[in-house]
Amino acid sequence: MTTRHCTKRRGTALASGIVLVTLLGASPAGAGAPVLPVVTATSETAALYDDQAGGNSDADDPAIWRNAADPGRSLVVATAKEGGLRVYDLDAHLVQSLPAPRPPGLDDAPGRYNNVDLVTGLRTSTGRADVAVVSDRGGDRLRIYRIDPSKPDGPLTDVTDPAATPVFSADQAEINDQRTTYGLATWTDKATGRTYALVSRRERTRLALLELRPGAGGTVGYRKVRTLDLPSSFRLPDGMTWSSCAEPGELPQVEGMVVDPATGTLYAGQEDIGIWRLRADLTGKPVLVDKVKEYGVPGVYDEDTEECAPGADPGYGGKRLSADVEGLTLFQEKDGDGYLLASSQGDNTFALYDREVGEGNEYEGGFRIAAATSTLDSVEECDGAAVLNAPLGARYPRGLLVVQDGQETPAVPDGDGGTRTATGFKFVDLGAVVDAADM
Repeated sequence: MTTRHCTKRRGTALASGIVLVTLLGASPAGAGAPVLPVVTATSETAALYDDQAGGNSDADDPAIWRNAADPGRSLVVATAKEGGLRVYDLDAHLVQSLPAPRPPGLDDAPGRYNNVDLVTGLRTSTGRADVAVVSDRGGDRLRIYRIDPSKPDGPLTDVTDPAATPVFSADQAEINDQRTTYGLATWTDKATGRTYALVSRRERTRLALLELRPGAGGTVGYRKVRTLDLPSSFRLPDGMTWSSCAEPGELPQVEGMVVDPATGTLYAGQEDIGIWRLRADLTGKPVLVDKVKEYGVPGVYDEDTEECAPGADPGYGGKRLSADVEGLTLFQEKDGDGYLLASSQGDNTFALYDREVGEGNEYEGGFRIAAATSTLDSVEECDGAAVLNAPLGARYPRGLLVVQDGQETPAVPDGDGGTRTATGFKFVDLGAVVDAADM
């Protein structure tokens, strides 16, 4: 006989910043938790506010575009959900703000930009172009932006094919239910030269492979190649069947994703489960690289509180990741070495795994991000991360790490006795991270 267990879906929490060579004297994650190197950020973007006055802007996911002609003028492209897209320079100053699409009708969902990734040298009908690809959760579509450094005040231009159709939904009514495009990663197949976006579906386990295709006048569209469903329930060593706990009808979704371009390997973070490794073409059998600590913990959903009450931990979970798993990004080295970097939201840390599949993506350590000053705070509840191991001018000669901060401080009053929900992005000297984490 099998029994369905469930664990509580938790909020997001990530840490990242400039690395210090000091160690924590005691772990804030609790007794028995590993002592990790501490890092701090060098700078941060202005806070975004998820309220009407702030344009319902909520920082989520960054990507780093390297200006090959002038690396010191590289850019960070980042999503702000209903607030659209933000573009920052390497000083974390705002360069450009692009709105998300307006809702097609009064009762329809507005555009909501969730995740972003980049493609270098994408083939279009007007020549090769660097583009940012964005998952629009509100409209269940991809949005594509051409990057033109010759336009310093507005380097991004929307080149999405007007004929682009919903990725998962059959009609606008289904789009409004918001089981739509969520996580995103791009991939160029070295064997064929074709470029793809891999997207996940909100509140479902489905992944879709979309080929990016040139449209008229330099626009870019896409076509669905295939889909794959990750598991939603799991057989435990005691013979029981377990599923992570969530609202009725929800399944354990994927958000953080990254593709290793050298091997065509996709890493996908199923938030309440762990990190999967699979072929980027969505063929073959997925392998669970690591589990969250909460894996296998039973729980019961309470409709009144909209929370899950966890039961006793049977001890089947992992040791390094605390749900949710978010912010997957790849630290690449020229010799093929490097690391998969994952944000462990539940304890505000980053975990590092060996990039080598042959080594089983072995865990190599981690770090956390502390406050640099009273205003340049620590990173909490992080949703997205991006790393670029390449020189970026005098400011970041050894590369850059950018992470979302889900709790910007100091808190700003909302006028009703509470505080405004504030988020942003932290910029971290990658060289300092390498030194502190001994990468």
